[in-house]
Amino acid sequence: MYKNKIACTLLTPIALALLSTPAAAAITLYDEDGTTFSADGYVNAFYVQTDTDNINDDLDRDQARVKMGFLPNYIGFNMGKQVGDLTLGARSSFWVTINDSETNGTSSAIDVRQFYGTIAGDWGEVLVGKDFGLFSRSNILLDEMLAGYGQVSDTLGLVDGGGVSFGNIGSGYPYPFPTAQITYRSPLMGGLRIAAGIMDPVDTTDDSAVGKNYQDAPRFETEITYQFDLAGAEIYSWINGGYQTSENTDDSVDDVTSQGIGYGVQAKMGAASLVASGFDAEGINPFFTNNAGEAVLREIDSTGYLLQGSYTFGGKTRLALSYGKTEDDGNGIGVAADYETRAVGLFHSINDNLTLVAEYNQYEIDDRTNSQKIEETDTVALGVVLNW
Repeated sequence: MYKNKIACTLLTPIALALLSTPAAAAITLYDEDGTTFSADGYVNAFYVQTDTDNINDDLDRDQARVKMGFLPNYIGFNMGKQVGDLTLGARSSFWVTINDSETNGTSSAIDVRQFYGTIAGDWGEVLVGKDFGLFSRSNILLDEMLAGYGQVSDTLGLVDGGGVSFGNIGSGYPYPFPTAQITYRSPLMGGLRIAAGIMDPVDTTDDSAVGKNYQDAPRFETEITYQFDLAGAEIYSWINGGYQTSENTDDSVDDVTSQGIGYGVQAKMGAASLVASGFDAEGINPFFTNNAGEAVLREIDSTGYLLQGSYTFGGKTRLALSYGKTEDDGNGIGVAADYETRAVGLFHSINDNLTLVAEYNQYEIDDRTNSQKIEETDTVALGVVLNW
C-alpha cells in the first residue's frame, strides 16, 4: 500500500527530472570588442548493479543498468557583453537522457533547465529568466557526491528510470527545481553575499476542489552566504529559505502556507573537506521544492540533514563518505517515513576533463507509523565522467 502511494502520487510524473550545475570552465568560442561567447558540457555514463530488498518479497531483484549518474548529460552556452558600466550576460543549458533505447526508440527528451539573462554592475547582479531556486541551492551544489551516482530506490520507481538517479535528493535535502524568477545578488562584501528573488509560485492547494486555486503573491526565496578563513581552514557557510501561500476561491478549502529553511557549512583544510547541512520545511514536498505530486503530499512537513567528509590523495584521487536522512510526518498519506542514504565514493581525476568514479550506495525507507522497513537498496556504480 505504501509503495503504491509513494510511487504513484509522489514521483511518477517527475521521475525523469534532471539535475546539473554549470561547468567550472568553458571553451571560449568568441572574444572580441567586449563580447564573449563560450560553451561548456558534461557527459557521464555508469555501469550499475542494484540489489533491492523490498517489504514485498515478490519485488526483490538484482538489476543491471548502464545509465547516467546524479548529474545528466548537458551542453551549455554562455554569452557576455560589456555596455558602458554594465555587463550583460546570458546562459542556456540543454540536458538529455542517454536511456531511450529499450522501449522509447530515439525519444530522448531535451530539457532546458537554464535560460536566463543577467545585468551586472558594481552594485551587484540581477538575473531574469529560468534558473535553479535559492531554497536548498547550496545544500545540493556543495554535495560531495554530486558527480557520483546516488540512490535509486525501487519504491520510488528509479531502478527502471530512464533519467538520472536521485543522489541525496529526499535523504538530506529537497531538489531546488529550476523556475521562472527575478533574482538580485549583491556583490561580495568581505565574504558576505546576499541573494533574494521572486519566483513563479506553485500550486499547493487541493486540486479536487470545486473552486479555483490561486496565489496572490509570488514565492519569495533568499540565500545568504558567508566565506572566511579560520585557523587555517577555508569556511563557506550559508542559510537559505522560501515562503509562499496558496488559496482557493472556495472558502471551504484550506489555505496552505509553504515555507522552508536550509543551512550548512563547508570546511576545507588542505586535502580534507567536511560538509554538514540540513533543512526544515512545512507544506513542501520533501523531494522537490516545486511541490510535484498530489495535493496531499504538498502539506507534508519534513526535516533532514547531510553529513559528509572527503580526503584527496596526491591531488588526483578523492575518497568521500556520506550519510543523509530525511524524515516526513506523513501528513495526507497517513504514513510517516524515514529516508536514509549511506555512500562511499572514489573519484580519480585522469586530468582536468576526465574522471573515473566508483561508488557504493545504500538506501533505506522506514515506515515509522507501522514500525517496518519498506525497502533496502544496495547499489554499486562504476562510471566515466567527461566535462569541459
